[in-house]
Amino acid sequence: MGGKRIKKDKRQKREDYRAAMKRDDISELPRKKFYRQRAHANPFSDHQLIYPPHPDQMDWSSLYPHYIVDNKPQDRKNQPPPSQPSSQTVSGESPADSDNDSTPEPPALRRISKDVEVADIGCGFGGLLIALAPTMPDTLILGLEIRVSVTQFVEDRIKALRAQSLAQSEADGGEASPAGLYRNVGVLRANTMKFLPNFFRKAQLSKVFICFPDPHFKARKHKQRIVSATLASEYAYVLRAGGIVYTITDVPDLHEWMVQHFDAHPSFERVGEVEQEADPCVGIMRTETEEGKKVERHKGVKHVALFRRLEDPEW
Repeated sequence: MGGKRIKKDKRQKREDYRAAMKRDDISELPRKKFYRQRAHANPFSDHQLIYPPHPDQMDWSSLYPHYIVDNKPQDRKNQPPPSQPSSQTVSGESPADSDNDSTPEPPALRRISKDVEVADIGCGFGGLLIALAPTMPDTLILGLEIRVSVTQFVEDRIKALRAQSLAQSEADGGEASPAGLYRNVGVLRANTMKFLPNFFRKAQLSKVFICFPDPHFKARKHKQRIVSATLASEYAYVLRAGGIVYTITDVPDLHEWMVQHFDAHPSFERVGEVEQEADPCVGIMRTETEEGKKVERHKGVKHVALFRRLEDPEW
């Protein structure tokens, strides 16, 4: 009984804290202890996720509101809504009763002026996203995370940083850049092992980051790893020619696994060490992720490998 009571008290504190965050000053940075969740989630479970049936039907305006190009939404009659896959959630439940003859009009799609170009797969608490934002002021960056509470933390963190940066800019009497306001970074709850091509068109991305993914040590769990022959093909699909996949882990076996699968894929070549170490994103990836900082504290070794997307052959 005592254990259940403690769990309930902690859950209530988390709920009270998040409710207060929504009511009060959004410029206060969120505190991790109120967003704790299991370290990993099973990507094969039926999570209550929604996703677009096609990348062109993804509405990015809520994630990047400062890049909306006009106030006139595009007409999307007779098309599935942007976040519903053929009128079903991922769990397979129908949102409408079969006896209901009235079909609600799909929400209007609001266009933004840029495409997302950088994706952080399994972004965790958003350390890499926040560090990259000022270094790529003209690039939209997206974090993809499957865990509910962690995604909410990153969302609240971005909102707070935007508010802080805007307040500082107004106090200084100047106009901040989009990067300074963290307008170019967003986060989305998604299962990238299943639905990556639903969000990104062919050759849309220039960079994909895979930082400290779940190693899934047991052999029977290897199919849950975020790098596989099949997933390498999906990364090749969404990456443009010359685009880079960045990988980092403190697990030697997982490092070898990722190298093996990307090396074996005809659409990728490994980036040489000299070029790798000259890439500023590598330094950020090593030092700014939460997992990277943990490895640093424990004097661990970080294994890095980069892979370049090759041109498709002429058929």
